[in-house]
Amino acid sequence: MEIGCIMKSVSESNDDESLFKQPPKNEDCPICFLTIPTLSTGYSFQACCGKVICNGCIRSMFMASNDYLCPFCRAPFIEGESVKSKRLENLIEKKNDGIAGAMFTLGVCYDQGSSGLPQNHAKAIELWNRAGELGNTTAYYNLNITYQHGRGVPMDKKKAKHYMELAAMGGDAMARQNLGLYEIIANNMDRALKHFMIANQGGDDEALESIKKLYMHGYATKKDYEKALLSRQTYLDDIRSNQRDEAAAFDDQLKYY
Repeated sequence: MEIGCIMKSVSESNDDESLFKQPPKNEDCPICFLTIPTLSTGYSFQACCGKVICNGCIRSMFMASNDYLCPFCRAPFIEGESVKSKRLENLIEKKNDGIAGAMFTLGVCYDQGSSGLPQNHAKAIELWNRAGELGNTTAYYNLNITYQHGRGVPMDKKKAKHYMELAAMGGDAMARQNLGLYEIIANNMDRALKHFMIANQGGDDEALESIKKLYMHGYATKKDYEKALLSRQTYLDDIRSNQRDEAAAFDDQLKYY
């Protein structure tokens, strides 16, 4: 998800002060002005206008008009594979606010060989690096996976972790949760708790359970767990709406927490 800030390059190291700094909140939906959910099934990137819109607003627009139009720019939803890639390329050429999201999504198309584009891992990596530098934290998370599994590049665990740290620092809650799990494996329980607390505040679905387990085994205090419960409730209060509930009830693919 885009956060609108410039991230550091892969050549720089991530010191603890930067790593554990509170990341920015998720952006707001431009239609309902509620916080965009962390769960990827709760929102969609619009290739027509470059906006990230919650699926509650998208479904509500369809129910009101019985037509598949973008809730923001009213453009028809994409028909045909090649249309999506052309819209994304157009967004990149215009260099508007959605450029980072367009680069990320176009990178996914190249990685998968979809939307009328050939599979090209090198092109995907190039686009994800550019998107990450422009603030798209999911692009950094995908680069972590790329180097973790050697998809089109030599496997490199050090680079993989570095990109995961960049994603977490930018506000990717799943990346933050995974960093906590790495610290568990390394038996660094204090560092794991710090990661889990930030991930929980950012809306990761598994973080609260991870904190609970640390508490049950004596690595977190009752106060830590109580704080985590309050943070989880605050996050849910920020994202909940009737429209989003209706969308989630209609289709599991539209769940937002």
